[in-house]
Amino acid sequence: MRLRLRRPRQRAPEATLSRQNPSKNVAGTEFEVDNWAISEFVRLKLVPLVGTHPFPLNELMLLTAAVCRFQPPQIFDWGTHIGKSARIFYECAAHYGIDTEIHSTDLPDAADHPEHPHAQRGVMVAGLSAVSLHQGDGVNVSLDIWRSRGRKPTPLFFLDGDHAYESVLRELESILNEVPEAIVLVHDSFYQSADAGYNVGPHKAIEAALAHRPGAYRVLRSGLGLPGLSLLYPDRR
Repeated sequence: MRLRLRRPRQRAPEATLSRQNPSKNVAGTEFEVDNWAISEFVRLKLVPLVGTHPFPLNELMLLTAAVCRFQPPQIFDWGTHIGKSARIFYECAAHYGIDTEIHSTDLPDAADHPEHPHAQRGVMVAGLSAVSLHQGDGVNVSLDIWRSRGRKPTPLFFLDGDHAYESVLRELESILNEVPEAIVLVHDSFYQSADAGYNVGPHKAIEAALAHRPGAYRVLRSGLGLPGLSLLYPDRR
């Protein structure tokens, strides 16, 4: 009689991921997370869902690290498009058990913009109860929601830099003037020297917004190259 050996049932790769928050030394003054744990989360959970465009691996790691480290009770982003950034935030919060509400704002349906998704707006977060979709001016809508929901401390704001100085400066000033404990992520913020002729606006807007707030905020950058992501957070030193 021949014995038939059964192959062990294989678990889905993401089932092996730890759900322990990867933040480290939270009482310390420096931003620190477990890079190996976040790398595995990004590799096994985020990349299969959202790919690496427009957020390359180092930016996916910084997005994840910011959510895990600060555990914001509210996350606001704008420039929803199909909902990639909102989906990233949702997956981070869901996996690590972070109680947050996510609000994503895009231009009105009638707006004429080359990147307007129209019928595809927010398809990646459709049906997710933790994500609310809105339309209008991103920073104004977000601040209105923040006020109406009790002005909770340490909300996270995600700004799509879109390579523009004026819009990023306006949005940063609006947030930092009203929400002193805000956590802010600015996309498209990789700095290349002015003589290269591109992508200096968001970086300079961050510098301008922080110039008259000396010592109030620290900045952590993804570096390496385009598009670039910068994390602004209150300085606790």
